[in-house]
Amino acid sequence: MFFGLILEGFFLLGHLAGGNSFPKPLSADEEKIYLEKYSDGDKDAGNILIEHNLRLVAYVAKKYNNHAKDAEDLISVGTIGLIKGVASYKPDKGTRLATYAIRCIENEILMFIRAGRKSAGDIYLQDIVGVDREGNEVRVEDKIADDKDAIDEQVNLKMQTKRLREVVCKVLYGREKAVITKRYGLGAGGEEKTQREIAGELSISRSYVSRIEKKALAKLRKEMYEM
Repeated sequence: MFFGLILEGFFLLGHLAGGNSFPKPLSADEEKIYLEKYSDGDKDAGNILIEHNLRLVAYVAKKYNNHAKDAEDLISVGTIGLIKGVASYKPDKGTRLATYAIRCIENEILMFIRAGRKSAGDIYLQDIVGVDREGNEVRVEDKIADDKDAIDEQVNLKMQTKRLREVVCKVLYGREKAVITKRYGLGAGGEEKTQREIAGELSISRSYVSRIEKKALAKLRKEMYEM
């Protein structure tokens, strides 16, 4: 179920990056209905929960757009956090889905930012990684406690990534395979690259990389429906 949501979520990345308007939030009753359907294995219900919470990705990504990261990359990473949040959400914990999803989105973006910082040099507990709702600075040490949940999610994601690599190798070739592998860190090093970085490596335009990515994701999505 979680693996299917990942592929569906990849397809939804274009919704945010393309500047489309967001679906309205679900009411508490509607959310409960779709959560029950999703827990019973209804994949479409999971997609609806993701679509109607995409606004949360934009909200969180906006807080971290001062880190020299492309807004599109933050949106992509944040969307993956939303997907994982929907997949791992437990209604019986007493927390609304939106509250839980925001934490998952933020954790994913923070890990992405910290990975970039590590490649550029050392990172310290006092490094500022963003601001909270009140405008207060958020430092690395403030987020360490949240990382335990993120680590558990990463373990699960690694298992699903292995399966994703198998599907990629089965249906994609040439540039499509290269773009998806680099874009989502499916290579040996697990490093996720931006569309701009991939364009430079392949000596093509960023817009062309975007078109290749969308076409390849459509193929992966089709393969998953037929499995």
